[in-house]
Amino acid sequence: MSAGYDFSGWATRYNVHCDDGRTLLPNAFKDDDGKTVPLVWAHSNEPERVLGKAVLHHCAEGMRADCVFNNTDAGKLGKELVTSGSITGLSIRANRLVHDGANVLRGKIRELSLVLSGANDGAYIDEVFAHGDDEDPVSNIYMCEAEFEPYRDEIEHESKNGEEEKKMADEKKPETKEKTVGDVLNDIESKLSEEEMNVVYGLIGTAAEGAEKDSDEGEEDGNMKHNAFEGGAQQSADILTHSDEMSIIELSKKVGSFKDALEIYREDNELTHDGAAPVGGFTQDTKKDGNISWLFPDYKDLKTGEPELITDDWSWQSKVLSKVHKLPFSRVRTGQVDIRKLDALRAKGYEKGKFKTYSGNFQLARRTTDPQTVYVKNALHKDDITDITDFDYVNYLYKIDRQMLINELATAILFGDGRDEDDENKIFPDHIRPIWTDDDLYTLKGTLDLAAAKEAIQGSDTSKHFSDNYILSEAFIEKLLYMREKFKGTGQPDLYITPHMINVMLLSRDLNGRRIYSSIEELRSALNVNSIITVEQMADQKRTKDGKTYQLDALVANLSDYAVGSTKGGEVVHHTQFDIHYNQELSLIETRVSGALTRPWSAIAIEEEVTSNDVNPVG
Repeated sequence: MSAGYDFSGWATRYNVHCDDGRTLLPNAFKDDDGKTVPLVWAHSNEPERVLGKAVLHHCAEGMRADCVFNNTDAGKLGKELVTSGSITGLSIRANRLVHDGANVLRGKIRELSLVLSGANDGAYIDEVFAHGDDEDPVSNIYMCEAEFEPYRDEIEHESKNGEEEKKMADEKKPETKEKTVGDVLNDIESKLSEEEMNVVYGLIGTAAEGAEKDSDEGEEDGNMKHNAFEGGAQQSADILTHSDEMSIIELSKKVGSFKDALEIYREDNELTHDGAAPVGGFTQDTKKDGNISWLFPDYKDLKTGEPELITDDWSWQSKVLSKVHKLPFSRVRTGQVDIRKLDALRAKGYEKGKFKTYSGNFQLARRTTDPQTVYVKNALHKDDITDITDFDYVNYLYKIDRQMLINELATAILFGDGRDEDDENKIFPDHIRPIWTDDDLYTLKGTLDLAAAKEAIQGSDTSKHFSDNYILSEAFIEKLLYMREKFKGTGQPDLYITPHMINVMLLSRDLNGRRIYSSIEELRSALNVNSIITVEQMADQKRTKDGKTYQLDALVANLSDYAVGSTKGGEVVHHTQFDIHYNQELSLIETRVSGALTRPWSAIAIEEEVTSNDVNPVG
């Protein structure tokens, strides 16, 4: 040991089996030769418990340390304890561990601690330096009682006198065999009950699992949750360490009861006891000391990455936007002339010698539709973007915003956005014209008359033979097919309908109890439509006209007759901008479009008349 240091000793020894089950192989810490690390008390990370510093030296047998205390109150107290021989144990904190099973191949020493008892029996103070007598050590202090395997190489820091004294001390020690955990368990098994032994095995199994987990994490992120080579002192108030468990087992051999040993250890170490727990238990309250929640496995995500969205059925919305007719311009004008049943336009027969009369006039129906901007604006805080690492938070929010824009457009096309007329966020029906509430020239409207259908089907004494489902189903199909006679849309239309109304028709039965329609395909054929698309959101759609309230049951249309116009730059675009004032990423998704039916009588709306307080019977 060089002059200027207060004491010297073994920081750790190679080829010695530690209490935590690890064995340090030779040269495990050779890269730390000459490194200076903090000298602290019991692996504390509190500044007031830093006692001084230690200079590490690599030897064939292990790592030695020349230590000097600082001039703080803690340093002075530590020096007094070491000089008087009250403290003899050393312990290291290491990370960056590389394992081969239970053997440690490589690691980095981060600090050296004075401890009451070390996990490595080879870690002890063997030389206390008295300033003014640099060449002659005051004393040689050994921590452990077990005999160590002799080494061939001489330690460069020991003087010749020190070697002779150590040899004499070793010769006087009785031969002892180092006990394994199995040996200890065999010694105490006869003294404990079966229940107490189960507790012992549980503690040992949990400690082994925790040590392995910490080792793995040390390899991945370069740090450990707690020191693998910690001393007997408890590292923190809310952790029951492996050294604690071994101390409890040793104490149980003396008192003859594991339960009593656990209680004694709890009182001696001021561990918190939960009054609701059995004697010897520790609280699981994370706000108190002594919690053992780490003994239980952590919850794991069933699905990693982006959180799953809880939504209604959105499939119909993408179908709507894929079926509409897209125009490269946004200001749309349509014009039609109705020449049906106009007698004045009929061709006339001519009689010789008489004046040929002119045909009558006809009226032009014309309307224009202007575009409106529809948008979704959001803000993502920079701290959230940085902290959320399990998935791409920016892209996740963008996908949600884009889907909400698509949903709003599809809803506005079929039956309007539902906002009040004076709502500043309303998508106005003269810009994106809802099919349901469009002018009667474009959308045919029919109202179900359930009373008349019931009378026609049941007569005076047949109600016991026909269910309400059958009556509603027949009334709906009859109304739809009759209105198809007036339909002037392109080709075969699609049916947009509530899921409940579909179930009503599928569950309708004849007099013999057999279902009228056995499948969706059979029902589609009976309704004479191209496809059936269920729309959950249609169930709550109501409108008021002439003091009456109507509930929407279904829409029939070929959406190729519905034009959506947008100029270049008005298509769906995404803008982002960083706001340095509020440290957030601003996101805007918008489009500028117009929409309207372009053919007269190209859609059918089937409704029911209800009172304002009625519960929706088909929703």
